[in-house]
Amino acid sequence: MSTTEATSAAAPAARAAAGEAVTVSNRLSPREFLSGVRVVAGRELGAYFGSGIAVVYTVAFVVLSNSIFMNEFFLSGRIDMRPYFELMPLLLAVFLPAVTMRTWAEERKGRTIELLLTLPIVPLQATLGKFLAALGLYLFFLLGSVPIVIMLAALGQPDFGQIAAGYLGLIGLGMLLLSAGTFLSALSGDQIIAFVTSALLAFALVLAGNDRVVAVLDGLFPALGLGTFLLETVSIAPHYGAFVAGAVPLSAVAYFGLGSAAFLWINALVLERNRA
Repeated sequence: MSTTEATSAAAPAARAAAGEAVTVSNRLSPREFLSGVRVVAGRELGAYFGSGIAVVYTVAFVVLSNSIFMNEFFLSGRIDMRPYFELMPLLLAVFLPAVTMRTWAEERKGRTIELLLTLPIVPLQATLGKFLAALGLYLFFLLGSVPIVIMLAALGQPDFGQIAAGYLGLIGLGMLLLSAGTFLSALSGDQIIAFVTSALLAFALVLAGNDRVVAVLDGLFPALGLGTFLLETVSIAPHYGAFVAGAVPLSAVAYFGLGSAAFLWINALVLERNRA
């Protein structure tokens, strides 16, 4: 039998096997699904901490964010954590793309994505596993701000309700930027491109709520009111600002939750297409 004939004969069998794999994946029980997610998340977290990325990023993030806050604290003397929360969007627009840029781009570059997608897991499991690992590293970042809370409590009586709401806002913001970053990493085979595109999107979401940017865009397009439109529909500012103010509105929860879910779903679709 020639090579061409052998290939032709093997093709139906391969398609049948692929179809069987898809059928089996659709019948995963919740326990099996979560088990696959946990395996991928553990693999990614191990890579973060094993390579030293987690330590380097955490130290850099904590030193920079806490230093900026302490400078503001000594100038104002307010027992208030709002300045910390207010500076975070711009910092996260740089640090979180640096976390997600390697998520899928490195898999493509090392040609390990094919191996990952041939494992008995579905793309959504791989997507959620990598996202949860990045989220775990991000929460590790936020642990570095706990000394600020302890210091404020020792010096006075801060509004712990507002602080709790601010942290919820940070988690929601982190989820949105991380899910967007992993999606853009899935589209790219280069970490630098993944970082740049993720950072540009993050800055666009943040700066669309800046008063000066809104005023400039409204001035350039007065008939459209482009700046106001972006502020009200796209920007994170009104939603994140509500958390910083101490509120937890349902609209803000939906904005971060549904936005994150949408990016993760599209990410899984991209992997499914690559797998096919």
